[in-house]
Amino acid sequence: MTSIARASEKDFQLLSELAKLTFIESHGQCADPEDVNLYIAEKYSPAVIKEELNDEKNIYSIIHYNNRPAGYSKIISNAPYRDSQLKNIAKLERLYLLKEFYKLKLGSELFQFNADLARKNNQVGMWLYVWKENPQAVNFYEKKGFVIIGSYDFQISKTHSNPNHQMFLSF
Repeated sequence: MTSIARASEKDFQLLSELAKLTFIESHGQCADPEDVNLYIAEKYSPAVIKEELNDEKNIYSIIHYNNRPAGYSKIISNAPYRDSQLKNIAKLERLYLLKEFYKLKLGSELFQFNADLARKNNQVGMWLYVWKENPQAVNFYEKKGFVIIGSYDFQISKTHSNPNHQMFLSF
Protein backbone atom coordinates (compact mmCIF):
# COMPACT_ATOMS: atom_id res chain seq x y z
CA MET A 1 0.00 0.00 0.00
CA THR A 2 1.26 3.44 -0.99
CA SER A 3 0.74 6.75 0.79
CA ILE A 4 2.08 10.21 0.07
CA ALA A 5 1.96 13.08 2.53
CA ARG A 6 3.40 16.53 2.84
CA ALA A 7 6.34 16.57 5.21
CA SER A 8 6.44 18.73 8.31
CA GLU A 9 9.27 20.02 10.45
CA LYS A 10 9.19 16.84 12.53
CA ASP A 11 10.26 14.90 9.42
CA PHE A 12 13.59 16.68 9.02
CA GLN A 13 15.71 13.76 10.24
CA LEU A 14 13.96 11.24 7.97
CA LEU A 15 14.20 13.59 4.98
CA SER A 16 17.90 14.15 5.63
CA GLU A 17 18.52 10.39 5.62
CA LEU A 18 16.40 9.81 2.51
CA ALA A 19 18.16 12.66 0.72
CA LYS A 20 21.61 11.30 1.53
CA LEU A 21 20.82 7.71 0.58
CA THR A 22 18.96 8.50 -2.63
CA PHE A 23 21.59 10.98 -3.79
CA ILE A 24 24.36 8.43 -3.28
CA GLU A 25 22.34 5.74 -5.09
CA SER A 26 21.55 7.95 -8.08
CA HIS A 27 24.59 10.28 -8.23
CA GLY A 28 27.28 8.65 -6.09
CA GLN A 29 29.44 7.90 -9.12
CA CYS A 30 29.09 11.40 -10.65
CA ALA A 31 32.21 12.78 -8.97
CA ASP A 32 35.02 11.91 -6.61
CA PRO A 33 33.69 10.53 -3.32
CA GLU A 34 35.15 13.52 -1.47
CA ASP A 35 33.15 15.93 -3.66
CA VAL A 36 29.95 13.89 -3.31
CA ASN A 37 30.33 13.70 0.47
CA LEU A 38 30.95 17.43 0.70
CA TYR A 39 27.86 18.15 -1.41
CA ILE A 40 25.73 15.87 0.78
CA ALA A 41 27.04 17.49 3.97
CA GLU A 42 26.24 20.98 2.63
CA LYS A 43 22.83 20.27 1.08
CA TYR A 44 21.27 17.41 3.04
CA SER A 45 22.28 17.88 6.66
CA PRO A 46 19.43 17.72 9.19
CA ALA A 47 19.91 21.44 9.94
CA VAL A 48 19.64 22.43 6.25
CA ILE A 49 16.55 20.26 5.70
CA LYS A 50 14.92 21.63 8.85
CA GLU A 51 15.55 25.19 7.66
CA GLU A 52 14.10 24.41 4.22
CA LEU A 53 11.01 22.83 5.82
CA ASN A 54 10.42 26.08 7.70
CA ASP A 55 10.44 28.07 4.45
CA GLU A 56 6.83 28.10 3.24
CA LYS A 57 7.86 28.18 -0.44
CA ASN A 58 9.38 24.67 -0.16
CA ILE A 59 6.96 21.76 -0.20
CA TYR A 60 8.51 18.44 0.74
CA SER A 61 6.53 15.22 0.43
CA ILE A 62 7.35 11.68 1.52
CA ILE A 63 6.11 8.53 -0.18
CA HIS A 64 5.70 5.37 1.89
CA TYR A 65 5.24 1.83 0.63
CA ASN A 66 3.90 -0.71 3.12
CA ASN A 67 4.58 1.82 5.89
CA ARG A 68 8.25 2.16 4.86
CA PRO A 69 9.67 5.43 3.57
CA ALA A 70 10.46 4.87 -0.11
CA GLY A 71 11.36 8.35 -1.33
CA TYR A 72 10.64 12.05 -1.25
CA SER A 73 10.15 15.14 -3.35
CA LYS A 74 10.58 18.88 -3.12
CA ILE A 75 8.63 21.36 -5.21
CA ILE A 76 8.74 25.16 -5.18
CA SER A 77 5.75 27.12 -6.51
CA ASN A 78 6.16 30.39 -8.38
CA ALA A 79 9.81 29.66 -9.16
CA PRO A 80 10.36 30.62 -12.80
CA TYR A 81 13.60 29.68 -14.46
CA ARG A 82 15.98 32.35 -15.69
CA ASP A 83 14.72 34.19 -18.78
CA SER A 84 11.23 32.70 -18.45
CA GLN A 85 8.29 34.89 -19.40
CA LEU A 86 5.97 32.69 -17.32
CA LYS A 87 5.35 33.65 -13.71
CA ASN A 88 3.24 30.80 -12.33
CA ILE A 89 5.53 27.84 -12.84
CA ALA A 90 6.84 25.39 -10.29
CA LYS A 91 10.32 23.98 -9.96
CA LEU A 92 10.45 20.28 -9.23
CA GLU A 93 13.72 20.45 -7.37
CA ARG A 94 13.90 16.87 -6.14
CA LEU A 95 12.12 13.60 -6.80
CA TYR A 96 14.05 10.62 -5.48
CA LEU A 97 13.27 7.02 -4.62
CA LEU A 98 15.40 4.45 -2.88
CA LYS A 99 16.59 1.96 -5.52
CA GLU A 100 14.79 -0.96 -3.93
CA PHE A 101 11.48 0.72 -4.84
CA TYR A 102 12.25 1.63 -8.48
CA LYS A 103 10.31 -1.21 -10.11
CA LEU A 104 7.09 -0.42 -8.20
CA LYS A 105 6.26 2.71 -10.26
CA LEU A 106 6.29 4.83 -7.12
CA GLY A 107 8.15 7.56 -8.99
CA SER A 108 5.12 8.03 -11.23
CA GLU A 109 2.84 8.27 -8.21
CA LEU A 110 5.08 10.81 -6.51
CA PHE A 111 5.41 12.80 -9.73
CA GLN A 112 1.61 12.87 -10.22
CA PHE A 113 1.17 14.00 -6.62
CA ASN A 114 3.49 16.95 -7.30
CA ALA A 115 1.89 17.79 -10.66
CA ASP A 116 -1.54 17.83 -9.00
CA LEU A 117 -0.18 19.99 -6.20
CA ALA A 118 1.29 22.44 -8.70
CA ARG A 119 -2.02 22.68 -10.55
CA LYS A 120 -3.89 23.28 -7.27
CA ASN A 121 -1.45 26.13 -6.63
CA ASN A 122 -2.38 27.68 -10.00
CA GLN A 123 0.90 26.81 -11.67
CA VAL A 124 0.84 26.61 -15.48
CA GLY A 125 3.85 24.35 -15.78
CA MET A 126 6.79 22.73 -14.08
CA TRP A 127 10.52 22.73 -14.76
CA LEU A 128 13.53 20.84 -13.47
CA TYR A 129 17.16 19.92 -14.01
CA VAL A 130 18.13 16.31 -14.68
CA TRP A 131 21.62 14.85 -15.02
CA LYS A 132 22.34 14.09 -18.69
CA GLU A 133 24.20 10.90 -17.71
CA ASN A 134 21.12 9.43 -16.03
CA PRO A 135 19.17 8.14 -19.05
CA GLN A 136 16.61 6.42 -16.83
CA ALA A 137 15.65 9.76 -15.25
CA VAL A 138 15.71 11.65 -18.56
CA ASN A 139 13.45 8.99 -20.09
CA PHE A 140 11.12 9.11 -17.07
CA TYR A 141 10.56 12.84 -17.46
CA GLU A 142 10.19 12.66 -21.24
CA LYS A 143 7.44 10.03 -20.77
CA LYS A 144 5.70 12.49 -18.45
CA GLY A 145 5.71 15.10 -21.23
CA PHE A 146 8.74 17.19 -20.31
CA VAL A 147 10.80 18.65 -23.14
CA ILE A 148 14.43 19.72 -23.03
CA ILE A 149 14.67 23.52 -23.14
CA GLY A 150 18.29 24.07 -22.22
CA SER A 151 21.28 22.88 -20.29
CA TYR A 152 22.83 23.67 -16.94
CA ASP A 153 26.08 22.84 -15.18
CA PHE A 154 25.12 21.48 -11.77
CA GLN A 155 27.82 22.31 -9.20
CA ILE A 156 28.78 19.39 -7.00
CA SER A 157 31.85 21.14 -5.60
CA LYS A 158 34.07 24.11 -6.34
CA THR A 159 36.00 21.97 -8.82
CA HIS A 160 33.32 19.66 -10.24
CA SER A 161 30.04 20.16 -12.07
CA ASN A 162 27.79 17.78 -13.98
CA PRO A 163 25.98 18.52 -17.25
CA ASN A 164 22.21 18.67 -16.78
CA HIS A 165 19.25 19.08 -19.08
CA GLN A 166 16.78 21.76 -18.18
CA MET A 167 13.31 20.39 -18.90
CA PHE A 168 9.84 21.93 -18.94
CA LEU A 169 6.29 20.57 -18.80
CA SER A 170 3.36 22.80 -19.66
CA PHE A 171 0.02 21.98 -18.01
